[in-house]
Amino acid sequence: MNNRPLFEEIKSFEEFSQYYWYREELQKICRALGLKSDGGKIELNKVIEAYFNGEKLLPEKSVASRHPELVSGSASNKIQKKIPKRVRDDQSIMLSLNTSLIECGFTFGPRFRQFFEKETGINPFKFNVNMVASVKKVKETNDTNFTLGDLLDIYYGKKTYARYDKSALQWNKFVQDFCADPANANIPNKLKAAAKLWKIVRESTREKVYTHDLLNELNIL
Repeated sequence: MNNRPLFEEIKSFEEFSQYYWYREELQKICRALGLKSDGGKIELNKVIEAYFNGEKLLPEKSVASRHPELVSGSASNKIQKKIPKRVRDDQSIMLSLNTSLIECGFTFGPRFRQFFEKETGINPFKFNVNMVASVKKVKETNDTNFTLGDLLDIYYGKKTYARYDKSALQWNKFVQDFCADPANANIPNKLKAAAKLWKIVRESTREKVYTHDLLNELNIL
């Protein structure tokens, strides 16, 4: 069984990808390298992949360097950041496929669900995980060009903007499968046992899934 090496000991992104990394770990690595460290696991993995390929994706410049006029030279010497207004569903804006998500204050509420029900003919309409990930990114980046039509294209798989990080579900699936195994029925603290087993698996090159054979092979119980 291989223990996960330190990041400094890893020679390629292919080797790096064999191990499981939490988002906080990826952020720490990116910050230590002076790289962009915001976003989800998918974005952070892309930053690290670029690093292994010889490209450094640097963080955006601070507000002070981009907007020196926002820096107060008086008493506080603090940076006065522009705080965007809270995005709210603007009922006064008529919805169409050309409507900007930012301008209409898109939410996953009934008004927008009804809009997509009308556009797709599907009732009840359900937003998929890639739509959720895309809306999150749109709001984080304040992308005023992204429209309801773009979101509909993502629903139909015609366009990619941001993908849901399915790796975040690996631990949940691992626990579910561990608890569903009849061989573990008499274990008093299943979550603690699963976590102990998961720690070994995630720090190895093994596939990040639970199998009954792991119990006998790793002998943790």
